[in-house]
Amino acid sequence: MISFIVPAYNEERELPATLAAIQGAARAAGQAYEMIVVDDESTDATAALARSLGARVIPVRHRQIAAVRNAGARAAQGDTFFFVDADTHIAATHITEALALLGAGVAGGGARVVIEDEIPRWSKVFVYLFSKAYFAANLGAGAFLFTTRDFFARSGGFDEQYFAGEEIYFSQALKALGKFSLLKTPVITSGRKLRIYSGRHILGRSLQIAAGGKRAVRSRAKLDVWYDGKREAAMKPGNN
Repeated sequence: MISFIVPAYNEERELPATLAAIQGAARAAGQAYEMIVVDDESTDATAALARSLGARVIPVRHRQIAAVRNAGARAAQGDTFFFVDADTHIAATHITEALALLGAGVAGGGARVVIEDEIPRWSKVFVYLFSKAYFAANLGAGAFLFTTRDFFARSGGFDEQYFAGEEIYFSQALKALGKFSLLKTPVITSGRKLRIYSGRHILGRSLQIAAGGKRAVRSRAKLDVWYDGKREAAMKPGNN
């Protein structure tokens, strides 16, 4: 069985489409599956929506993405883990390609990401340049990662000392155990952060993290883009 693990914090707007995409993909791929939504202290209807859409909800109080993903893995009953962000949509081909790779012995993998909704012009350049460099290094994006239960356990899971960039260290841990592969087909993820935050703010935070290295992602201090919980539904007109 496949376990789809979805970390969520106040995701009532995005979660229904994400879970619907997972259900459609799993059924089209002919796979038995479970959906686990790890609800990290949401104050909206995230948990109720997840249950109504067929997901098992695991409530946690971490406000730390690595710990949330690990909590989902501990609760999972499947032999294969897919980590899918609450604003990311997958298709059947992502499942079949990943299972074929895992069956061939790879330790895990991920997929490139594309943003299909409208984003500011500056962000299109930013995403293009970042993606070229990031995926050229054969690293998985947090939006979509896959591995087996065995390789997850052997890798140690997501390193909980990091509040961001945990997917980089997870990718590297899997690479130490075997081959790490990126799927041919990209997943679709939301461009909401690129609409909510200004280019100056995102570039500034990115440079701070690059300059600070691992030390910069060991606390939430300057990681507001990831942790302040802003959602477009709550934004006032003109603030994006």
